[in-house]
Amino acid sequence: MMKGLAEVHRAKPNDETTQHLRHLAHDLSNSLETIVQAAYLLEQTKLDEKAKKWTKLIDTAAKDAVRLNRQIREILKSQS
Repeated sequence: MMKGLAEVHRAKPNDETTQHLRHLAHDLSNSLETIVQAAYLLEQTKLDEKAKKWTKLIDTAAKDAVRLNRQIREILKSQS
């Protein structure tokens, strides 16, 4: 079962683990930014309705992932 946010804040990972997680979160941010930008560029092209729907789905999911990753990075920042 997933831990609650308060429980995660109380847990203190060691410095090495925190650094590794920060590095992974940074790399994930870069990948997500590529997806968000590609979805934006796709939205600027002529697409049929089905393709527009899929592009919007990709964009929404990527932006949700960016938001979640930002929360993870904030937690990691508070751990250091």
